[in-house]
Amino acid sequence: MEPDHLHNSGSKSPFETGKSKFDGELDHSDPAAANGLLESLGYEPELTRNRSTLQVAFMSFVLASIPYGLATTFFYPLVGGGPVNIIWGWLIVSLIILCVAASLGEITSVYPTAGGVYYQSFMLSPQKYQRIVAWICGWSYVVGNIMITLAVNFGSAQFIIACVNVFESSPGVGIFEATTYQTFLIFLAITLLCNAVSSLGNRWLPLLDTFAIFWTLVGLLAIVICVLVIAKSGRNSGAYVFGHFEPQSGWPKGWSFCVGLLHAAYATSSTGMVISMCEEVQDPSRQVPRAIVGTIILNTIAGLIFLIPIVFVLHDSADLIALASGQPIPTIMKAAIGNSTGAFLLLLPLAVLALLCGIGCTTAVSRSVWAFARDGGIPFSKYWKQVNQSMGLPFNAMMLGMAIEIALGLIYFGSSTAFNAFSGVGVITLTVSYACPIAVSFMGGRKHIKNGKFDLGKLGIFCNIIALAWSLLAVPLFCMPSYLPVTAQTVNYAPVVFVAFIMIATLWYWVWGRKKYVGPPTADEAVIDLRLSGA
Repeated sequence: MEPDHLHNSGSKSPFETGKSKFDGELDHSDPAAANGLLESLGYEPELTRNRSTLQVAFMSFVLASIPYGLATTFFYPLVGGGPVNIIWGWLIVSLIILCVAASLGEITSVYPTAGGVYYQSFMLSPQKYQRIVAWICGWSYVVGNIMITLAVNFGSAQFIIACVNVFESSPGVGIFEATTYQTFLIFLAITLLCNAVSSLGNRWLPLLDTFAIFWTLVGLLAIVICVLVIAKSGRNSGAYVFGHFEPQSGWPKGWSFCVGLLHAAYATSSTGMVISMCEEVQDPSRQVPRAIVGTIILNTIAGLIFLIPIVFVLHDSADLIALASGQPIPTIMKAAIGNSTGAFLLLLPLAVLALLCGIGCTTAVSRSVWAFARDGGIPFSKYWKQVNQSMGLPFNAMMLGMAIEIALGLIYFGSSTAFNAFSGVGVITLTVSYACPIAVSFMGGRKHIKNGKFDLGKLGIFCNIIALAWSLLAVPLFCMPSYLPVTAQTVNYAPVVFVAFIMIATLWYWVWGRKKYVGPPTADEAVIDLRLSGA
């Protein structure tokens, strides 16, 4: 954003000066102070700060949408290893992502902007590498937001179809065996609905997120009680639920377990997406770090409450894996409840939560695209960096995200496992984007952390190491096909889509960014000093 700001690309990074630009005390307890901090970071406030601490936490919860996020990807741990993969895989990944959340929380408390990890990577990198690190991180973050939103909306379409098909026209045959184009049209309708609600109902979104919390609680209680009490198909033993390991992917046992972790990684991949809402939060330096860490803890508990009862009534895993829909949960519910109507009513809370998740992700996409575009990181940025004043949001950026999602959704016509590609690329790119600021912060000695409001000290160092180790594993892991042998219809297109985005980002950098991209704007030291003095 060149007007009204000074691009201080020649200024020293915190690694070179040995201090943050925010050494000192600054009260961020009201929106005016938060806007002042944003101006010190180099941006003019353009969005309304209308979210409280709880509302930020609620949105973070909705972005993950446990238990919906676990329901749509239940196939992966089922084929990866069964009960052990489902329960322990979820717990292991949740603890790892808690370290990622804590690491991001520390950094966000110092640099709370909608640019999120992209801005943080620039500010924390040595001057020589600032532009390239920010470019890689920015593209990864934007692509990750878009791909996860695409995966959510496409998964919602498949899940809703599977829910309808608990009603059967004959044994084993659902009443709506959707064709490829019908599935795509449902995905299209969901995408358009999410964008309409997110854009036209922007001021009401915090209330919608609050509603989602209570809706999830009621739905979880209904599922847990009904599934365990009725259990028409019988109940498994505790030994089976917590100790049975049955890989059916064709991979060696250890690798099969790892590939099955896509289930948990997908559900927790939204960890840092809420950072893009920093410029709509009243006290982002405190609220956002608390929200992303607290939500992981809440999600871990909610996930266990959902998964354990499901595994207690889990039967015929081979048949569930073979389902054409790729959605085992509706079939498991019907077997446990014993009738179609009861199963459908229990699935209804998950279907509604799917739409709420799509709306939240759509909102995050628009902010991440807008934040990167205002620094010139995206082709034709002058269109995408505009804020629609009547709506109070970056509408053009939202429409760009929607157009890309719909275009990529066409992959489904060529592969029945397109959802795997969408979710896989989303997890990979978001993982890379989260790793960038954590890595440069860690390698730089974490000097800036002490100036934030979320310094975890030695625990933070441990969290950094775990987060970076996970990143090194996740990228190659989720490029792998879910099961063997691989056919043209079951191949994992995640590496193809991932490489395509890398090529686009690289081409745009050499065509434009190499000479003109200077990174995020920064105010001069006089402005920063004025802010720190409380004036």
